[in-house]
Amino acid sequence: MSRRFRAQPLRGRPSVTVVIPCHNYGHYVGTAVKSVLTQPGVDVEAIVIDDASTDGSAEVVRELAAGEPRIRAILHSSNFGHIATYNEGLEQASGDYVVLLSADDALPPGSLARATALLEAHPSVGLVYGRPEVFVDEPPPVRQDVRSWTIWSGNEWIRKRCRVGRNCITSPEVVMRTSVQHAIGGYDSHLPHSGDLEMWLRAAAVSEIGRVNGPPQGFYRVHPDSMMRTTHPLNSLADLDQVLAAFETALIGPRASLPNGDSLFASARKALAASALGCARSAYDHGHSIPDPVEDYMAFASNVWPGVSKTWRWRVVARCAPADGGQVNRGWDAAALRLAAALRSRGRARRCRWIGQ
Repeated sequence: MSRRFRAQPLRGRPSVTVVIPCHNYGHYVGTAVKSVLTQPGVDVEAIVIDDASTDGSAEVVRELAAGEPRIRAILHSSNFGHIATYNEGLEQASGDYVVLLSADDALPPGSLARATALLEAHPSVGLVYGRPEVFVDEPPPVRQDVRSWTIWSGNEWIRKRCRVGRNCITSPEVVMRTSVQHAIGGYDSHLPHSGDLEMWLRAAAVSEIGRVNGPPQGFYRVHPDSMMRTTHPLNSLADLDQVLAAFETALIGPRASLPNGDSLFASARKALAASALGCARSAYDHGHSIPDPVEDYMAFASNVWPGVSKTWRWRVVARCAPADGGQVNRGWDAAALRLAAALRSRGRARRCRWIGQ
């Protein structure tokens, strides 16, 4: 069960290493660095790593570091790739706590003090996150008052993630205890898209997880040049495959350490099968062609969890099957409509409970 605590002010002045990997984000990295250096209540060190950018980012990083002892600039002469760059920075973290912040994202004012206050008050917590705030051009003004803290045992947090089959963290809102980060190791190079989820699961396997409720803890920038839209774009089916791989690696892979990993992975597979059917349902609703991609979603669901064909979710999607002549059947009967509405309502309730509302 989760535990709620009244937030306490930060005592002492902990040190935080913020790793800022950069590749062709020269026009964004200044905002990221400024958001780190202006954090109150903590001693910060920024390790800014340019991974052989071609847009002049290296010169921007060099200028930012000039005369600023809190910035350590690392400039690659050849491109290492984002996973290797992440791990290089994380390995060099020397502060009490560590943050991985993409050069196109930013930290809200006071976010490090809010997160480290929880970590300082509860030494059993290894990772703290909070609500991310999405922005486009400039980070918006935000409130800073904390409503409460929530703490889960690591196993309970993992169980909740497996039950819904989704990641609840974007990334800039995470502050990790450096000792935990070094103990669990870096990102898995075989998971270029879902390595963050696998990382959080591994952290939860060895520590408790905390959440700062109320103000945003990370600014996540949405823009057309983001790596997720260029270097590693995925459709929904490929995304499901990557999430499945993250759960499998963290729960039953070579580095897994959970005694109930098999049962947790079974729960995650069921949730991912349900998500795949949700994608199939959406494809029908929006008039996508048959059999692609609907049959692929249903095949994924069946492969991940063979028993899914006996569930009501499967039957709801099956009622949309094309009638003779290849036309999608939109004649949903009353039972199917009631079931679909109930599933949506239950999903909303679970999300509200999960984020502490």
